[in-house]
Amino acid sequence: MVDRNLLREFHIPDEVLDAEFRQAMDAAGVGDDDVDDLEAYYDLAPMAFDPGKIVPGKVIRLEGDDVLVDVGYKSEGVVSLDEWNDQAVKPKPGDEIEVLLEDFEDEFGLVMLSKRKADRIREWEKIINTHAEGDVVKGNVVRKIKGGLLVNIGVNVFLPASQVDIRRPPDIGLYIDREIECVILKIDEARRNIVVSRRKLIEEQRENLKRDLLDQLVEGDTRKGTVKNIADFGAFVDLGGIDGLLHITDMSWGRISHPTDMVKIDDEIEVKVLNIDREREKIALGLKQLTASPWDGVEAKYPVSERVKGEVVNVMTYGAFVKLEDGIEGLVHISEMSWTKRINHPTELVQIGDEVEVVVLGINKDKQEISLGMKQTQPNPWDNVTEKYPEGAKVTGTVRNLTNYGAFIELEEGVDGLLHVSDMSWTRKISHANEMLKKGTEIECRVLSVDEDRKRIALGLKQLSEDPWENDIPSRYQIDSIVKGTVTKITNFGVFVELESELEGLLHVSELADHKVENPETLVNVGEELEVRVLRVDISDRKIGLSRKLDAISAGTEAGGSGGEGGGGGTAQMASNQPLKGGIGGSSGGLLISMPEAAAAEAPADEEPVASEEAPAEEVASKEVVADEVAPEEPAAEDASEEAAEESKDE
Repeated sequence: MVDRNLLREFHIPDEVLDAEFRQAMDAAGVGDDDVDDLEAYYDLAPMAFDPGKIVPGKVIRLEGDDVLVDVGYKSEGVVSLDEWNDQAVKPKPGDEIEVLLEDFEDEFGLVMLSKRKADRIREWEKIINTHAEGDVVKGNVVRKIKGGLLVNIGVNVFLPASQVDIRRPPDIGLYIDREIECVILKIDEARRNIVVSRRKLIEEQRENLKRDLLDQLVEGDTRKGTVKNIADFGAFVDLGGIDGLLHITDMSWGRISHPTDMVKIDDEIEVKVLNIDREREKIALGLKQLTASPWDGVEAKYPVSERVKGEVVNVMTYGAFVKLEDGIEGLVHISEMSWTKRINHPTELVQIGDEVEVVVLGINKDKQEISLGMKQTQPNPWDNVTEKYPEGAKVTGTVRNLTNYGAFIELEEGVDGLLHVSDMSWTRKISHANEMLKKGTEIECRVLSVDEDRKRIALGLKQLSEDPWENDIPSRYQIDSIVKGTVTKITNFGVFVELESELEGLLHVSELADHKVENPETLVNVGEELEVRVLRVDISDRKIGLSRKLDAISAGTEAGGSGGEGGGGGTAQMASNQPLKGGIGGSSGGLLISMPEAAAAEAPADEEPVASEEAPAEEVASKEVVADEVAPEEPAAEDASEEAAEESKDE
């Protein structure tokens, strides 16, 4: 054989080659016809061997890692031995094989062949000839690639990650080396590419199973299923054609933080069918329902008033949940935590994990609720408070809080009494309790009333001494007596005159002079000392009326009355139809009248009101104490809203 291509590399003209070739043939006894046939064969031979074609071949011999194969070409071909690595039997001379012609000749003049590529092409052709889009095929997952998996069904096909399962698994690499069934979605012959889907196959299978299963399922049935997915709110369980939801609340009678505390993906579990919605194809499942409820017979296990121990498992703003046993928890409301302490948040007393002793207050088996109390394990300081603090008794306490309507006096821990501003002084008008008392000081009071049911005690400070309006003031300020005083306030209707500390009288504008007075400030000034006559003393309203008319004072002087000794007195002479009114100006704090309208009229303009501290009308009228300032579950509006507002500012 002559390799013309090789000879042409030496730049020998074809004419010379032909002449030499014919001369050699003549010497060998080959005729012209034979030479023409031979040349024609060699000229046509390359045309029958196109690169990329599969050709038959015969193994000639093995040389090291190479297998020499005769494909009928003028040169032998070479196939790498490792292309038989996946076969148990190694090639041997004489074996008939199919190879892919990759290139005619390499640098050594050998034809480049590939048995592996030829096998793949034949496998591809087989797949194309035997399968179509929509066919179901089996294959082994080879490896994970970008976007999905390679599955070998005879040839490697592509399984997108979105088509692996109904719900995309967290790691598709777990499917490697697993045999799976898929349906062919698309065949691209030109690119020799096949796309398959496992999800579509499962959906089709499940749709058939789902219809059968929905017809068979009955509420109350017990079924086995496989956990397919887990969310924060529960787990989805495959019942064999349809998924059911196992909610976290139906996993355990006890408290669990997450569904993974009970189940894992691919776990095979037994569940109970709780509810079936055939129209929406939704099924509710339960796991805890397979065991007896701990609430069965709960009244016998935890009778009302029984003391029990439990563990704090959760704390909210309104209370703490205490676990008595797995599946049974009770609520200790914040109002049931302490008799004496004012609690803003349950964490002030308990923390998660604490073991506490509680008393069963009530049970609602239908709602699976238990009311518990912590304070009931301790004595109630309000028990027998009437015996400890009887009406009329002198008591000693500490000023705990001050408001515009009174002061709260702590008699003992958990027991407060209200000292109303109207019960602080017989003669002095008090706008705010801080005018008389300081927070934290110890004072003595008298018990005015006790309401055990409402937990209220009313206290009095002025009641420790005799009422001066009953005897002392009428005896010293008799009618028509001449007295001296200091102007404290000037109004358009009159002048207030301080007769002594904490005692004032009203000099009405009509009693300022013998003539009509338009403006009292033209006659008197604040701080001026005046000599006036007592017109009347009203014991019931605690008022003193005064006059400065010259004739009245002269008449009083002629009668020799001064300093409370002149003129006739007595209760019959004290009555008057003319009301005495309050005013605005500087004040020593003296009390003329105790009526609310007078107090309002006398309030100094520069005195700042204490918003949110005004006592309700019924609070002022009753002068009752709001002893328990911790609001109950349903607080009354009049109980202690003012005190709570004040305490939030003071404390």
